[in-house]
Amino acid sequence: MKKIPLLGFLTVLTISCTSQKMSVTTVSPTKYMNTITADELKTHLYIVASDEMEGRETGSSGQKKAGIYLIDQYKKNAVPFPTGASDYYQKIPAAFLNAKRNENLPDSENVWAYIEGSEKPNEVLVISAHYDHVGIKDGEIYNGADDDGSGTVALLEIAQAFQIAKNEGHGPKRSILFLHVTGEEHGLHGSRYYSENPLFPLANTIADINIDMIGRRDEAHTASNNYVYVIGANRLSTDLDNICTIANAKYTQLNLDYKYNDPKDPNHFYERSDHYNFAKHGIPSVFFFNGVHADYHKPTDTPDKIEYDALTKRAKLAFVTAWELANRSERPIVDKK
Repeated sequence: MKKIPLLGFLTVLTISCTSQKMSVTTVSPTKYMNTITADELKTHLYIVASDEMEGRETGSSGQKKAGIYLIDQYKKNAVPFPTGASDYYQKIPAAFLNAKRNENLPDSENVWAYIEGSEKPNEVLVISAHYDHVGIKDGEIYNGADDDGSGTVALLEIAQAFQIAKNEGHGPKRSILFLHVTGEEHGLHGSRYYSENPLFPLANTIADINIDMIGRRDEAHTASNNYVYVIGANRLSTDLDNICTIANAKYTQLNLDYKYNDPKDPNHFYERSDHYNFAKHGIPSVFFFNGVHADYHKPTDTPDKIEYDALTKRAKLAFVTAWELANRSERPIVDKK
């Protein structure tokens, strides 16, 4: 199990000296990283994972309520919908959602927001999370607070942090697409739809940061929640792997656990979340994950069980990784198949 200990910072600095063309920006992300707070994440999550959202089943009225909440937050923070889109929705027809296995899913939507880059606007970083869950079963609401309410609200806070930076004259050099995808629980449908119907050319998409379950701890980390599983960062790009490692060592000091990055791992988490629909098109992708726990896919996955200190720190790691990717002089090189 590969981990980066806190005392390994000097080693990381050595890596940073050899890593290809790291960021030349002189603006530190620390101020903006610290706008991501436990209080705001908790406020959002108690709404997104509330009973009112009825478990956010794909295409359901509850999921649509959650989508409206997300859009209202983007509007509140003056984060617009993407250039070239007519609104905050990427509409997905039922025919697509049911094509692989007919589950009688209704029409649904990805929700997207966008910050245009100041220097390389045609190069796009995607930050993704799925906002659907499994709905209501046998009269019980499956709130999906960790899966993936945690990633959903992290995107809201990350977007707000980037927008604050932009308002102060420090916007990202590359464009950022904040992509809340639907249909993940039924087979990664929303991210697959985007990858097959991209708003921005996949050739111009430099990376995907995918956030799926970052609010709890698993049985392998009962002693501390100061960790996150990193999956996929090195599968296609040494650059992306180095960026994640260096950003963490400099700003968040989480223990990076690579257990599930092993291609031989029987769980195959690399193929089980939305980053995979970017990676299979050759786009460098990383998946941040806390592992499964006793409440996984149960009605007991509720917001009161979230460890908000861990959620905050992991959201901050995603932010500083995105900051580096959006601002470095070169996009991450794909050097692996």
